[in-house]
Amino acid sequence: MATGKKTYQNTILDIAEALKLSPATISRALNNHPYVKEKTRNDVVEMATKLGYRRNHMASGLRSNKTRTVGLIIPRVSMFFHAEVITTIQNDLHKHGYNLIICQSNDSVSMERELAETLYASRVDALIAACTLQTIDFAHFDKFVEHGTPVIFYDRVPVKAYRATLIKGDDFQGAYAATSHLIAAGCKRIAHVSGPLTSNLYQDRAAGFLKAMEAHGLSVNQDWVFHQELSHENAFKAMHKLFETTAVPDALFADNDTTAIAAIEFAKARGIAVPESLKIAGYSNDPRTAIISPAVTSVEQFPNLVGRRIVETLVDLLAAEQEGAVYKTEPIIIPVKLISRMSTSTI
Repeated sequence: MATGKKTYQNTILDIAEALKLSPATISRALNNHPYVKEKTRNDVVEMATKLGYRRNHMASGLRSNKTRTVGLIIPRVSMFFHAEVITTIQNDLHKHGYNLIICQSNDSVSMERELAETLYASRVDALIAACTLQTIDFAHFDKFVEHGTPVIFYDRVPVKAYRATLIKGDDFQGAYAATSHLIAAGCKRIAHVSGPLTSNLYQDRAAGFLKAMEAHGLSVNQDWVFHQELSHENAFKAMHKLFETTAVPDALFADNDTTAIAAIEFAKARGIAVPESLKIAGYSNDPRTAIISPAVTSVEQFPNLVGRRIVETLVDLLAAEQEGAVYKTEPIIIPVKLISRMSTSTI
């Protein structure tokens, strides 16, 4: 018997008993069924609130085979680009009636595997993932693919063919534009600090850098090319190596803004004038690049656009899921744009 006491154990049967209605009517009212009168619906909602009724979404999901949840695995929440993408994804998914479960891999492959297993066990309707820099085996995502659950990889995506939708920035063009910009500013001795080549990001950015150098007839000094974790500490180590001899670069293209900002700090500490003696370009257009002095030239990746395209694509995939169309066969490429600032100025 319903007591009116607010507990999470109260069910549809308790609401039905309190209102002298059938459980079927209560269920339809709570699900906004069009055949339920507005007064009845309002009475049901009011009584549900009074009794402290909490809908069991998991049970509903088991009955309908849909949980209205989407899983998301990212490297780190603290990264500017991914933080912006997450915000857009969550807001846009909510408009379509989906909740988002956000998981952080900490750039650990083992953690990524565990998170994929957890989200699969949670019966998410779809999975979105930006993988670790070291992920080269994507077998831990196979269960989703094999069971027809849409999977979207963004930013950090499989290099080899995989039965999932890929959404990524035009990293080759971004690197080509940044390097060409440095060359147009008069630079001929350009260093490149990049990330590990296990990741598609740095494969593409390295290729863009090399292509720009080749297109402008400039040779690459391999001693000035680094492939490493793009941390502040590693950036300082690279800068020390670059400037420990008499032959030094006149420009640096960094594959992320953390490295570019660290290079600015190193230059200030060493009395190296930027941009007069050393021009610096980064990647991602982190807000810090606009407020440091001198402001850093960078490549805008448009994270909000990336997030919107992810949700638009996912909603389409979920709508077509019954027909077996759970992924796009061709990668979706998001354009990038060079943002020129004082770190490469010729004025």
